[in-house]
Parts: sequence; C-alpha cells; structure tokens
Amino acid sequence: MAKRFSTSIELRFADLDLYGHVNNVAYFTLLETARVKLFSTVFQELTDQGILLVVGRAECDYRSPILLHDQVMVSTWVSRVGNSSFDLDYEIHDNANKMFATAKTTLICFDKGKKAPIGVPERLKEML
Repeated sequence: MAKRFSTSIELRFADLDLYGHVNNVAYFTLLETARVKLFSTVFQELTDQGILLVVGRAECDYRSPILLHDQVMVSTWVSRVGNSSFDLDYEIHDNANKMFATAKTTLICFDKGKKAPIGVPERLKEML
C-alpha cells in the first residue's frame, strides 16, 4: 500500500448548505487543503522553477453527510505516476469508522513559461 498522508481539517460555517451539512462543492476545497498541506514543502520550489501542478480531473463519491461539528480528516496517497501527471486518491473520514467520501484527482505537471505539460520532475518523483 502506498504511503498515506493524513491531516485534520477544520470546517467553516460557510462550508454548510441550507440543509445543515457540508455542501458538495466544499468537499473539493477539503481535497485542495489536504493537497496543499501535502506538497507545501515542494510547492514553492516548483513554482520558483516555473512548474505548476494543475488539476486535470477531479472526482468524488459521497458516502455520508458531513455536519458542522464532525471531526474531518483527509487521507491521501499517490495511486499512479505517469509521464506528465499523477493521481492522488483521498478518503474523507472522521478518523474512526465513518467514511464521508472517497475521491481522486489527476494532477498535471505544467511548465508556466512554455504553457505546456512537462514530465514529472525528479524532485517530485522522489517525494511521491
């Protein structure tokens, strides 16, 4: 099994919808927050080199509603590394036995200057 990175994420009242649970769109913000925490050590390094990690695809399967006072953990791991992209799988859960959602994003390595995809940088491969 791939190495997992897990992080706790605090919900905001603004994440809720009219029904009192986290809006489906906010799940993607939870994924983004976990991704930024995971890559925080290399984001600046890649950005300084003109390399961006662009979301090419995002999918989410909702399992159970998240309420305002639920503890939310996001666990993520690399499930595939390709030539110029890689996939991250996610589980949004309460760190016990409740699964709120499973998700996947495909991140594309993109050269800002050339405006084109590039191979996954060696530094990033080491981290993945």
